[in-house]
Amino acid sequence: MGVFQAKKFRTAADAGTFAARYRALMAKHPFLLFGLPFMSIIVAGSFVLTPATAVRYEKHDRRVRQMTREEELGVGKGGRRVNMKDEYYRLAAKDIDDWEQKRVKRLPGEHDGVL
Repeated sequence: MGVFQAKKFRTAADAGTFAARYRALMAKHPFLLFGLPFMSIIVAGSFVLTPATAVRYEKHDRRVRQMTREEELGVGKGGRRVNMKDEYYRLAAKDIDDWEQKRVKRLPGEHDGVL
């Protein structure tokens, strides 16, 4: 019975190709030819994506900004004064047991949900 070789059979045409040389070097130096390029892509990607995340946060800051003191003072004006005791009695006086369900008017062209 024949003994199988530990190495795979490679033809003479395969020996001179880039893939064959890369495969041989990969077996000798796996980190240098696989790990180092992989890690450098990860680090470079971090630097490339930093401006993209900065744009995201700048957009958020434009939408949500800090109010000036004059704007702060003007926010609460114009609303009615609320007294908790009056609100309690106003809600207690309502009859919550006698109600009727009404359909909401739909916009023109909107599906009304009735089958």
